[in-house]
Amino acid sequence: MSAIDNRKLMQEIFAGLADRNGALFTERMADDFRWINIGSNKWSGTFDGKEAVMRDLLGPLRAKLKARSRTVAHRFFADGDYVIVEARGDNLTREGRPYNNEYCFVFHLLDGKISEVKEYSDTALVEAVLGDPAEAVAAATPLR
Repeated sequence: MSAIDNRKLMQEIFAGLADRNGALFTERMADDFRWINIGSNKWSGTFDGKEAVMRDLLGPLRAKLKARSRTVAHRFFADGDYVIVEARGDNLTREGRPYNNEYCFVFHLLDGKISEVKEYSDTALVEAVLGDPAEAVAAATPLR
C-alpha cells in the first residue's frame, strides 16, 4: 500500500477510536502485531502478538476505564509504510478519575495490516491514574 493508502487507513481507524469503536483497529492488527510502550512503569514494555496485546495490554486498560477507550487523533503524517499519529485520550476510570493522555503513535503497516506501533505518552500520568495493570485485571468486570 502507498503512504496515502496507509494514512487513509489510520484515519479510518482513528475515526472509529474517537467514537469508542476499536473494531477496525483490532481487525487490522497482524497476528504477529507488536505494541511497544515506552517508559519504565508497569504498563511499559513490548507486547508481542495480537493475542498478547489484547490480553496483557488492552484487557487491563479496559478493566480500568469506565467505558471503552476514546482516542481522538489530531494529526497524521505518512511516509511509506509508516504513519505517525498525534492524538489525545478522553477517558474516565471506573473511579471517576480523568485519563486524558497525550499520544504520539508510530505505526508500521505491511500489506494493509498494522505490524507494529510504538506509543509515546505521559508515562507519569499512566502510572498515577491507571496504577498496576495486574490489579486492574483482578478487579475487572468485562465491558460489553
